[in-house]
Amino acid sequence: MDDPESVAALVEGARRGDPRAWDQLVERFLPLVRALIARYRLPGAEADDVNQTVWLRLVEHLDDLREPRALPGWLSTTTRNECARAHERAGRTIPVDPQVDGKLDSPAEDRDLAEGLIALERQQALRAALAELPADRRQLLELLLEDPPPAYQEISSRLGIPIGSIGPTRARALRQLRGTRAVRRLLDEPPEERS
Repeated sequence: MDDPESVAALVEGARRGDPRAWDQLVERFLPLVRALIARYRLPGAEADDVNQTVWLRLVEHLDDLREPRALPGWLSTTTRNECARAHERAGRTIPVDPQVDGKLDSPAEDRDLAEGLIALERQQALRAALAELPADRRQLLELLLEDPPPAYQEISSRLGIPIGSIGPTRARALRQLRGTRAVRRLLDEPPEERS
């Protein structure tokens, strides 16, 4: 698995017509778009229509993006606008919590979305980092990440390693994981460039 590409690089690739870059953009930001659509509680077909419209708008305006790294914000705004249009077309009102100041999208919710997107990028970086490890160390870490993790006896029999070497091997694997390109790239990139 390659290093996770930056948003700007994916946008540039999609502008050049690279289907791989486009697929990665969709894979990376589809959870964001779906989460925003879910907030508007649109029925299934309308939610699907909004989802398709958002991606169509991106295709139409991909060359107009002045700052490719701002794509998550652009997608958020476009999704909210399309959801509001869907509600208007259906003659519905947008649900609002009367206990809150009357706004559906508050800065706190935007922060939650940003935090969710950062968490998603961290998960992608972890997957990419695990792919960089030798198979035996990757398998050990994956077993230890299971919930609940299997007993050392089971790990020993599954991987064919002595129980006494599981801990030291885990320590070496974690050290190696921290040194992978994917993790180094994630740690070196300023947070504002990841959103």
